[in-house]
Amino acid sequence: MHMPVAGPHTHTLFTVSRTMLTVVAALTPATLFGLWEFGWPAIFLFLTTVVSAWVFEVACLWIAGKPIRPFATDGSAILSGWLVAMTLPPYAPWWVGVIGSFIAIVIAKHLFGGLGQNLFNPAMVARAMLVVALPVQMTTWIAPVGLLDGPSFLHGLSITFLGSQDFDAVSSASTLSHIKSQISAGATMGEILPTLADLESRLLGFVPGSLGETSTVLLALGGLLLLVTRIITPTIPLAVLGTLATLSAICSFLAPDRFAPPILHLTSGSTMLCAFFIATDYVTSPVTTAGKWVYGIGIGTLVFVIRTFGAFPEGVAFAVLLMNSVTPLIETYIRPRIFGRSRTGKPLGAAKPAKGAQK
Repeated sequence: MHMPVAGPHTHTLFTVSRTMLTVVAALTPATLFGLWEFGWPAIFLFLTTVVSAWVFEVACLWIAGKPIRPFATDGSAILSGWLVAMTLPPYAPWWVGVIGSFIAIVIAKHLFGGLGQNLFNPAMVARAMLVVALPVQMTTWIAPVGLLDGPSFLHGLSITFLGSQDFDAVSSASTLSHIKSQISAGATMGEILPTLADLESRLLGFVPGSLGETSTVLLALGGLLLLVTRIITPTIPLAVLGTLATLSAICSFLAPDRFAPPILHLTSGSTMLCAFFIATDYVTSPVTTAGKWVYGIGIGTLVFVIRTFGAFPEGVAFAVLLMNSVTPLIETYIRPRIFGRSRTGKPLGAAKPAKGAQK
């Protein structure tokens, strides 16, 4: 008689590696388009950020005495570095990307215990800390000119690694930055709207911004891929986008000269990146459907409030981090019902037999 050496296990295709690689694949079209639009400096910064994130991952695993190969090859560090790079200005110096990767991997991930144990989204921690610590480097935007018309390979190297300004790049504000500065100066939305890029440019990505703030269409298509492959469910994206659109629609209707219309909020900044790739992070978001609705509505509300009334033009990072901190509370009060128990956890009583039933 053979004794079992292990308990039964559930087999699934949804492994960590498969999930991470699918998310990377969904991000690839928007990333490639952004790299083409912003040219060699963006390419070098992107590679530096992603590679340094992987190096920090290996170093942390080695210091902690954990097996390096299974964790370093699961794709989680690559994805974190990828998302950090998506939030950076394309012409930022190389050391900004390295610092961002350090914050994401070392501080936001491994200081909490590693994969699956972090309270906050690593990429958003990096983004928020960089914005606060390096406001100049994180708010310097360049108008996209295309890879062929932009800096050459050598010029790109000097811009990223030497801080050279030889190339005559055109500095330009992002859509949200421009709106914030003009509103603060007393302009009305009626005066601001004609000065913004048209809807087609914002949808396709021919606007200043980070790689994650350009092509709304490609990011949305990437999100659709995640939905089709069941990597994510539609609850959080619908909650985030629906809340942001609803609040902006109400405020724009009541005071059209003061508040931006919904289409501007949905096609500007990191809205699509947040809704499909950031807010849906497994580790830092609730697991129940009701909890996801609360979480997504909270993010959408905070993004609108910070963009409209806060000091920063973009509120995605701060909104996500605030709701990350609320996730344990949501999980405490919104739990799935266990079979045989009520939602409060109390055992259900035995069903009474129907009247007249045979004993």
